[in-house]
Amino acid sequence: MNSALPSLFHAVQENTAAALLTDWVRVPVLPKPGLQAVVIIPAKDEAENLPATLAALAAQTTLEGLPLDHGLYEIVVLANNCHDATAEVARQFGRQHPTLALHILELTLPPQEAHVGKARRLLMDEACRRLEQVETPGSFIASTDADTRVAPTWLAATQAALAQGADAVGGRILTDTVAYCPVRRRQLQDATYHLLRVRLEALLDPVATDPWPRHHQHFGASFALTPKAYRRVGGLPIVPYLEDEALYQALLRHDLCLRHSPEVRVYTSNRQQGRVAVGLSWQLRQWATLHEAKQEPLVDNPARLVAEWQIRGLTRRLWQGASASTLPLLSKQLGLSVRALEHQLCNSSTFGHLWQWVLARWEEYSVPRGYWPPLPLSEAIACLRRELAAYELRISQQAA
Repeated sequence: MNSALPSLFHAVQENTAAALLTDWVRVPVLPKPGLQAVVIIPAKDEAENLPATLAALAAQTTLEGLPLDHGLYEIVVLANNCHDATAEVARQFGRQHPTLALHILELTLPPQEAHVGKARRLLMDEACRRLEQVETPGSFIASTDADTRVAPTWLAATQAALAQGADAVGGRILTDTVAYCPVRRRQLQDATYHLLRVRLEALLDPVATDPWPRHHQHFGASFALTPKAYRRVGGLPIVPYLEDEALYQALLRHDLCLRHSPEVRVYTSNRQQGRVAVGLSWQLRQWATLHEAKQEPLVDNPARLVAEWQIRGLTRRLWQGASASTLPLLSKQLGLSVRALEHQLCNSSTFGHLWQWVLARWEEYSVPRGYWPPLPLSEAIACLRRELAAYELRISQQAA
């Protein structure tokens, strides 16, 4: 059995583009006073899908279902390296919706920069700059994709989550309804696995700013953050793919809060030929290939995840000041002296940096190679259900 996990590619996030030949793009029109959100859409050869994406954005409502004032948000589309009529389709939509602030930029990126990470970075930089010009309280950058339809309350629900104290918001990403097939079945199994994971993680290492219920997604099809948070992390990391995951990790390293809000939803295409090397379309192709080979995807072993979350919980308590019993217990788990751990604690600027160091040390010292091998997806789901049942029973007994 072979693994089909995008996490295999996360190491690329440590690399940046060799040359940054294109430093910025600019919308020539000044932002309107009171602007609250800038929606950015990188689009490469998306003439077919873009009208539905824009229509969903034009039909945004308040949480109460009233039409959202078009003066509160604007949309910036970057048609990059296109061979079709993406830009003209967007301009035509703008002419049909004159009250919508829709800006279309065209750009041909050089080969070494012609990827979604660069395109989304250019857009987010410009969105941040425009919001900083007007300085509207509670403003935010909102990212989606050109083959995605946001829910009617997408912007309003995102703003509500940010207003509750989040620095960023990841929305739930669902795919278009299709006939039941082996790939769809695998996709639903994968969603079950990840939601069970998140539930167990919330029990073992709860985070007050991202409480249950929550989901597991923080990807470019529905990702929002404040200009202040964007500046704090130094902008979107410029990587060829998984730039959204890289941004999420940067937020964690800076102790910024991302809320995985179930109320924020989008619907994206289920195409298997996408525009990026690694993404949903890649994952769908992997599942199709595994099905043809009569193989099941391999995923992280729940036993290893439980051990990692318990270590992270210890680290979090140590960071929060519970050193009396936590310090010797964690130092033993890491094979370090108490003094060495205290030194690292004093020299970590954020919990995120401390945890990154602890995780690397724990994996090196306490996790024997192959001790927790990946499991077939169906087996991992069964293990997660058992773990959840055991922890929930323990909680109910403690409460009784």
